[in-house]
Amino acid sequence: MDINPSPQTVAIFGAYGHTARFLIDEFHQRGLRLSLGGRDPGRMTALAEIHPHARVHVATVDDPGSLDALVAGAALVVNAAGPFGETTGPLIEAALRAGIHYIDITGEQPVTRHDFETYRDPLADSGLLFLPALGFFGGLPDLLATAAMGDWAAADDITVAFWLDSWHPTVGTRKAGARSAGKRVTVSGGRLVPFADGLDVPAHWDFPAPVGRQPVRALGTADQITISRHLKAPEVRAFMNEAPLADLRDPSTPGPTAASDDGRSAQSWLVDVVARRGAERRAASAAGRDIYAVTAPLVAETAVRILAGRTLPGGAASGMRTPGEVFDAEDFLSCLADITWSRR
Repeated sequence: MDINPSPQTVAIFGAYGHTARFLIDEFHQRGLRLSLGGRDPGRMTALAEIHPHARVHVATVDDPGSLDALVAGAALVVNAAGPFGETTGPLIEAALRAGIHYIDITGEQPVTRHDFETYRDPLADSGLLFLPALGFFGGLPDLLATAAMGDWAAADDITVAFWLDSWHPTVGTRKAGARSAGKRVTVSGGRLVPFADGLDVPAHWDFPAPVGRQPVRALGTADQITISRHLKAPEVRAFMNEAPLADLRDPSTPGPTAASDDGRSAQSWLVDVVARRGAERRAASAAGRDIYAVTAPLVAETAVRILAGRTLPGGAASGMRTPGEVFDAEDFLSCLADITWSRR
């Protein structure tokens, strides 16, 4: 299979979604051409007026020809359209037909698990990279866990702790939560096992300053899937402080509101990842603003590195992978604008 030789065009499916706005702006800043696709003709017409230099296509997952038109001439496609349980398969197949790389931004744990279990082995020798769940959930914690592990070959456990000052969810986030209900898993005893509210979790987590100690609850997230694909730890857990979870449970909580011209909300976040081996602990944490907007620099940096061939040696440059497998995690994190990170 020949990989498309043009490194200049990136296709985005779901181009009028909330997160796609940040993706389009980020790719523009990096000088890449865009091919934009979505299902709604009216919204695509409006998008064409806003972005006159981009190619614009009406494309649907039940019309493979429309997806082929979207990705024609592109070197990589980003799937930003939920529900991802319906879109990942058709977009992966379109990427294979075109011979191009694939990224998606799902945060849905069941979808991430399905895609790794379905495609990881079949795509291993494709000569192409497929990176699912490349966002605040899935991608960022995977990079932090890889950086925290450093030269350790294995750990006894890895914990991902999320702190948000608030959570104003998008419609897509609410729908994803409903679709994932009852399907979440965690990593225990080296296996994926059903997630249960009665999991043994600490009542509090000591986040780095200035956040400090916070009450937390256990989560089943895409991170248990991505981290367990390549880092050896029999236990992989995820927690979040209680305040944003209360926002998420409240049906009256409004969606995100822009607090600046770049469209970002005022939401603050911190992700703390700790790997433990016996009495020794290694940690890496990152902080920033707006959990939806942070997806854009993650995806754009990934795309630029893939297209430039800036991947780790040793066979991780093909197939369905996580960013920690493919890139130098510390170098990658250090290149993300508007995100601060550190090891301790």
